[in-house]
Amino acid sequence: MAVRLPPRAIIREVGLRDGLQSITTVLPTERKKQWLRDAVAAGQTEIEVGSFVPPKLMPQLADTAELLAYAKTLPGLSASVLVPNLKGAERALEGDADLMLLPLSASHAHSLANLRKTPDEVVAELGRIRAARDASGRKTLIEGGVGTAFGCTIQGEVKTSEVLRLMQALLDAGADRVSLADTVGYADPYAVSTLFEQALKLAGDRFCCGHFHDTRGLALANSFAALQLGVTRFDASLAGIGGCPHAPGASGNTSTEDLAFMLSSMKVDSGIHLPKLLALRAQVAGWLEGEQTHGALWRAGLPKTFAASAAQ
Repeated sequence: MAVRLPPRAIIREVGLRDGLQSITTVLPTERKKQWLRDAVAAGQTEIEVGSFVPPKLMPQLADTAELLAYAKTLPGLSASVLVPNLKGAERALEGDADLMLLPLSASHAHSLANLRKTPDEVVAELGRIRAARDASGRKTLIEGGVGTAFGCTIQGEVKTSEVLRLMQALLDAGADRVSLADTVGYADPYAVSTLFEQALKLAGDRFCCGHFHDTRGLALANSFAALQLGVTRFDASLAGIGGCPHAPGASGNTSTEDLAFMLSSMKVDSGIHLPKLLALRAQVAGWLEGEQTHGALWRAGLPKTFAASAAQ
């Protein structure tokens, strides 16, 4: 039976936020700007440039405001930021971010460990963020990201009913769109198909993105499972850097270059020029010498048949 896939999909780059916050190296701002320029040149159109968290907690992201301002000068780029609370959202609005993502953990225990709020308190915070956005007159989109959607290293089981309840609560509180994240790498393709199908029925076209971690080597398989259902936006990190601090042994996010290769091989257009992306990956890996990077395409390279198959 032939598999029907969407003709196009977007890879939202999260390496500059999710990736860098998980390593000890503090990348200079000018190198981050070069990363942004080269990513846009390689065809990337959506990039999460940082997070408005206190610099003392996360010095890796202390230059988010400057980076957001620079990103806004790059033609064709949609620049997003993660915001943990209303204060962070106010800074995102000041910087005229195209999108701000408020993370919510469906796991009560993970939510308290990560944000010091219960999931329902995060929902209430999103309502305040929506009010602030509307009062500002900005067009910044608000995304509610439901994490630990497939389980939690602290709590264990996370019920599907709770994930869907919180997703609906975020929409009711004013989120423009919602997404699902396998924060600790517990998902498998069957679980993704089951949960995402229900999420799509609930949120419709307001469901926007899948975020997978490669903790147990299933990030691409999980992405494919979501793609088959019609999901057309995926978070990924260059060189697979990043992960959750509450997931021991985690091997990072979905690798941007591996996902871009998979999509291209299946005739799903991501708009990404793979040789340019691989050159950027090599550059960034050099900047992060001593840090753990991931992915497979950079080792093996593009197959000899790639140019021919990509052109068909």
